[in-house]
Amino acid sequence: MPGQRTLLSECGHPEQSVLMPELVHAAYYRDSYRVELGRSELTVSDAFHAIFMHRPAWMKLIMLSRNYLVSLFGIAVPDNAEIMHPRMRSDYKVGEKIGAWPIFYLSSEELVAGRDNRHLDFRLSIMRVEQGQTVAIVISTVCITHNWFGRVYMQLIRPFHRWGLKLLIRQAILAGRL
Repeated sequence: MPGQRTLLSECGHPEQSVLMPELVHAAYYRDSYRVELGRSELTVSDAFHAIFMHRPAWMKLIMLSRNYLVSLFGIAVPDNAEIMHPRMRSDYKVGEKIGAWPIFYLSSEELVAGRDNRHLDFRLSIMRVEQGQTVAIVISTVCITHNWFGRVYMQLIRPFHRWGLKLLIRQAILAGRL
């Protein structure tokens, strides 16, 4: 229907992203989803808040359980407060955390956060894309595994990641945060 925005669609990783081409092409796992914004004034930090700072309690508990289990293998995890009570701020800088993740890159067009670990490195990119009158964001995940544990972990987590990420994006759309 003309004028109706695309709620959520799978797409390719934006060519203009700072993660392209080396990191994306070397990835063991990657995904990207595009959402046309109903609120075109949102910054990339606002979009991150809209999606990731409103997790349901059951999802937070699953993340705490996951963190406990992987910490038994010596994997660095965020502290419980970063999961249960994420702090939202209006201003961020590279090196600071947004939610539970350190920021690797930040501009008006793209925010890249993630974590480096022994088993894998992951990056989450939120990129603002403008095409004519349409303003959208592309949410991308890129994971590079370092060993067998990282590959097994990604095989186990992949279906939950895809389902959970799409759920969080849809909830942000339905709540009018995007």
